Amino acid sequence: MKLMKKTLSAAVIAVSVSAGAIAGEKSEQKSFTMGDAWLDGKAETVLLLNENLNNFAIDTDVHNGVVILSGEVESNIDKRLAEELIIGIDGVKKVKNKLTVANNESLGETLSKEYTDTKIAAVVKTRLLLDREVSGTKIDVSAQEGTITLKGSVKSGAQKDLAEAIAENTDDVEKVVNKLKVTG
Repeated sequence: MKLMKKTLSAAVIAVSVSAGAIAGEKSEQKSFTMGDAWLDGKAETVLLLNENLNNFAIDTDVHNGVVILSGEVESNIDKRLAEELIIGIDGVKKVKNKLTVANNESLGETLSKEYTDTKIAAVVKTRLLLDREVSGTKIDVSAQEGTITLKGSVKSGAQKDLAEAIAENTDDVEKVVNKLKVTG
């Protein structure tokens, strides 16, 4: 009888501990769900409050503290901005950025074109300054998308043509617009 009481007591304790563990496990799952829901709401709010992003084009989903961004943004800057805003939220463990960029031209391409134009203009200006036959100090050089524009004044038609030829023979120049005036 004593043995039966001990066995029964052990069984009751085992069932109680198991039930407590199961309840604790369910409670733990519930807190992850509640935490994820809170993070999702916080992420949506952060995106909504940023005036540079279209919150309605960005979807958020949260699983165990990992925020998944999906949808479409206008540029790579917007994509990075959304990610940086979300990673800054307390409780976010990681951001999986699955946003797509609607604009085909990336920031890198834009900066590369601007850099190339600046470089071309500088090379043309340097070549004009180093040439003994052209007064490069009186010639303004600008570049846009591979097109060089020359403005200013030169002393002769030959200098005007020479300045244009120097610009045309510079690497990466696609076209030259010669607005130089001959002042004699």
